[in-house]
Amino acid sequence: MQRALICRALILRTPHKRKNTVKSTLAIVCPHWRITLVDAVQKKAAVLTQAALELKLANATGHHARVEQLRGSYRVITSRAFAALADFVGWTRRLLAADGFWLAMKARIAPAELQAQPNDLSCSAVLPNDVPGLGEHRHL
Repeated sequence: MQRALICRALILRTPHKRKNTVKSTLAIVCPHWRITLVDAVQKKAAVLTQAALELKLANATGHHARVEQLRGSYRVITSRAFAALADFVGWTRRLLAADGFWLAMKARIAPAELQAQPNDLSCSAVLPNDVPGLGEHRHL
């Protein structure tokens, strides 16, 4: 079974409800993966746990922790608005499986931020995304 770690799990703004709702997209489209949803804020971690329960996502678990406290090995480590890319990579490198990769969702990615990565890493792609209903852009 593959494992994925989601830092500051995918908390998306729903424009017509004006509140945050949790979308555990990876847990839904990859039911054979074990998904770890992490947030350092207890209240947000509780929302992640509740969402996984209500959506009956047996493969997703919410955890109240800082990423530095985690143990294990993950094939995919992803984040949304978590930190500068160099910090994200630095804090999670020890958790990444040998054949693993990172996915980071950012509003903007400055060329300097990509260049600040360790020399042994490379960015394989920057994929622009439009956020439906908000007219905003993100990058993966």
